[in-house]
Amino acid sequence: MSVLKYWLWLTTRPSIRPGEAAALAERLGGAEQVYVADRAEYELLGLPSKLREELCHKEMDWPERILEDCARLNIRILTIQDAAYPERLRQIDAPPALLYVKGKNLPFDERVVIGVVGSRRASPYGIEKAAELGRDLARRGAVVVSGVAQGVDAAALRSAIRAGGTVCSVLGGGIDVVYPSSSADLYRVVPQVGTLISEYPPGTATEGWHYPIRNRIISGLSLGVAAVEASVKSGTLITARTALDQNRDVFAFPGLAGNPGSQGTNLLIQRGEAKLIQSAADILVEYEGLYSARLRPGPPRKREKEERGAQEIPQPPRPKGPEPVPKAVDNSEGRAYSTFQEQTGEFTAEEKAILLALGEERLRPDDLVERTGLPASGVLASLTMLTMRGILAQRPGNFFEALILLREKD
Repeated sequence: MSVLKYWLWLTTRPSIRPGEAAALAERLGGAEQVYVADRAEYELLGLPSKLREELCHKEMDWPERILEDCARLNIRILTIQDAAYPERLRQIDAPPALLYVKGKNLPFDERVVIGVVGSRRASPYGIEKAAELGRDLARRGAVVVSGVAQGVDAAALRSAIRAGGTVCSVLGGGIDVVYPSSSADLYRVVPQVGTLISEYPPGTATEGWHYPIRNRIISGLSLGVAAVEASVKSGTLITARTALDQNRDVFAFPGLAGNPGSQGTNLLIQRGEAKLIQSAADILVEYEGLYSARLRPGPPRKREKEERGAQEIPQPPRPKGPEPVPKAVDNSEGRAYSTFQEQTGEFTAEEKAILLALGEERLRPDDLVERTGLPASGVLASLTMLTMRGILAQRPGNFFEALILLREKD
């Protein structure tokens, strides 16, 4: 029997607590040894009576069903003993014994990974700061990790994706269970540019009590966690405190004094638990030394600009030459023109096919399926991705229009 089935059996005991499966396997020498142990051995371990009883049930129906579901949904399973399991996560208290993963294999331990957390009911200021942070972290080469809730999480992820970045979403339910429905686009797009991760098997409903458990994974994968906007009693502060317990850096945007939605982040700063930040640069400066090869250079910081400006000798203005004559091009109004040769690494083969099929028309997804011959799921995923990147615009009636005209070079 596959060792993975023993891990699935162990982690699906209903009353097992976070981190307990990994701890049990370590004490007995592996998940298989936990499986073959008997009631007397469980009693010697001092386990709760309910868990002892659950461990005495050796049926493998549920693990086998999980394996079938994962194969059907293209979900990989990592155990804590696998080499691909992130070392940062392995070192935390109560690490998850299993991770369900969909998307790319991200080398978390080699990258600057920043968790972005905040309120689901964020103010316009919070949404703006989250979007700026996601965009600028992505442009510098950092990986953005968050949940998928509306508000700060979704704003940071969508902005990072639009900037061409790598993202990871840690879920509070099964990877196939979309919640909330307003984040359905992220469930489709994140696996294309990054990774969806869950501790819960497919089909698991998202429950409120899952989130504090889930949050230890967000902070555990990260070098630091940025709190954008949060009240005093919020999951964001739980994540920040978990990050501190894991010896991670904590950052926070300051908010308006007296605003209940910012009292949590302001409190973190006031207590010295978080570094006050105004931009992504205030975060990444902490990691430029160790991860210089993994981070792209950013714009000069404000102080550097001021110092350089004070040293520069003003130059006389250059005489103006004749205004360039605009070239006539065959672009439609408000659209850019590009060829395949200019966009070699910009679009996937599916995205190129869709852009060519659209041309200057407005088409529905069904039309594009018929014209391209691509599967409907692939067309929908590509449409979502291209729209988020600003390449397509969605019009009333579920029509899509290309904002870039992509054609074969003559």
